[in-house]
Amino acid sequence: MKKILFVFVFCLSFSRVFAQSSASPGMAEISFSFKRQSGFSTNQFAVWIEDSRGTLVKTLFATKFTAGGGYARRPMSIPLWVSKSGLSSLDKKAVDGFSGATPRNGTLNYSWDGTDKNGIRLAPGEYRVFLEGTLKEDNKVLYSVPITLGSGTGNPVEREARPEYSGSRTRERDMLGNVKVSYRP
Repeated sequence: MKKILFVFVFCLSFSRVFAQSSASPGMAEISFSFKRQSGFSTNQFAVWIEDSRGTLVKTLFATKFTAGGGYARRPMSIPLWVSKSGLSSLDKKAVDGFSGATPRNGTLNYSWDGTDKNGIRLAPGEYRVFLEGTLKEDNKVLYSVPITLGSGTGNPVEREARPEYSGSRTRERDMLGNVKVSYRP
């Protein structure tokens, strides 16, 4: 009888640990408006996630021109993301996994499921969503929104991001806007 009870308690404990480790940490949805700009050195952007130490854990999207090597010809093209991503050492297959053609005008949506670039679920904690855009030449915009992965409230959280511009005032500032991050635990 003690053996049966021991096996039952062991199985119950193991199933609780497994259920906790496989519980979904939530889903982050990133949305923003995109308006294509005319001219040279425009329309480049990247969306990525960093941990609390500032280490990039996953790129959700980067425009194909920059990700495909354009950063070498135009170093002003989304330079923060290029630096954080280690792009120069990534193989083509990894780059193809997150890059794509410059989208059409409209609202763009990207999702993050709480995993890193290898698909491994990350520990609960503080993370940050970034959106960097090269508006034209050396004119850039950066959005940054904190999220808490694994926050157990059960209630969705939505945050709107404010832009940080660098470079001269330029008419291309409407390329990216209305940036929102929703997190559903």
